[in-house]
Amino acid sequence: MNCVEMTPLISAYADGELDLFRSHSVKKHILNCAACTATYENVKSLGVKLRAQAPYFAASPSLLARVRATLQNTPAEGSPLRSHPTGNRSRWFVGGALAGCAATVLVWMLSSVILEWHANEDLAVEAVSTHVRATLGNHLIMVASSDRHTVKPWLSARLDYSPPVQDLANEGFPLIGGRLDYLDGHPVAVIVYRYRLHMIDVFVRPETSGIPVSALRDVRGFNVAHATGSNMDWLAVSDVSADVLSPFVQQLARGTPTPELPNQLRSK
Repeated sequence: MNCVEMTPLISAYADGELDLFRSHSVKKHILNCAACTATYENVKSLGVKLRAQAPYFAASPSLLARVRATLQNTPAEGSPLRSHPTGNRSRWFVGGALAGCAATVLVWMLSSVILEWHANEDLAVEAVSTHVRATLGNHLIMVASSDRHTVKPWLSARLDYSPPVQDLANEGFPLIGGRLDYLDGHPVAVIVYRYRLHMIDVFVRPETSGIPVSALRDVRGFNVAHATGSNMDWLAVSDVSADVLSPFVQQLARGTPTPELPNQLRSK
């Protein structure tokens, strides 16, 4: 494997996410390539910094609402027993069993919701880390082109899906290329745009059924904007202002130009 093919695998190798065969291939390549060794060391160093400064996630209003709704719809423990204080032993047993089952189901539901929510929110942090790593490692772009008919086939040939690619040069966001990277342990298309002197990474993958990432977040000075559309999840990362990034990624997700977008953004 050459350096271009190796680059998107290095971060997965550093996180221990590759199978034995690919891990061996990456390790062998790194031992004989100074450039990839430097990239690998940068990835490990960045991982140490991220773990030392792991963010705290406050529960979103939608999550709190789901938890409260679940609690309200769950019978209080022991309520069946109070309604029939003189019932026979079987009713006491059944009531206790039902209360225990309800409590178990509630715990399982809450755990699943919280874990899924954290996993999806962590995607924003991972996307920022990947953007920073690609920028520092000078591999932001693997296929350099402003022609979507060049970028789209290049990405589609390396993935099991075909990401939509648009050029919004008329709106102030010229397409400059793309690359293959990893997000949530899976290969993902990254479409790269420029806004003035700023670079924008747009991670595009098939839409999932999980709890969505927050529409807009700030992660260590980078804005992360999320949208869904065209059966895809769109996650944009950049240091441009939130009021520029958010409508931009929403337009990508819609797949159609928005007449008011140029006037709003060119004044920024």
